[in-house]
Amino acid sequence: MITLLECLGLCAGTLTTFSFLPQVIKILQTRDVSSISLLMYSLFCFGVFLWLLYGIILESISLILTNSITLIFSLCVLTLKIYIERKNQLKHASSL
Repeated sequence: MITLLECLGLCAGTLTTFSFLPQVIKILQTRDVSSISLLMYSLFCFGVFLWLLYGIILESISLILTNSITLIFSLCVLTLKIYIERKNQLKHASSL
């Protein structure tokens, strides 16, 4: 049975998790990653991974579920950042 505390965790986690979705959609639409910090997203992804491990150890469904989805979304942003920047660098280098 899910406790009131787990419900609170699920609500909070759902809000913070899905706050990444507009960023992913915007990047996919515009292909603009110039304002995305590679270091920030790298550290954030690692931190979320650690929160996920913490949730697994505690067997907390709210931590496991929300951090799994957050990790997927934030890794999408990080992957797009790396991919699009490398593609732009190669395009720029080939035009020289």
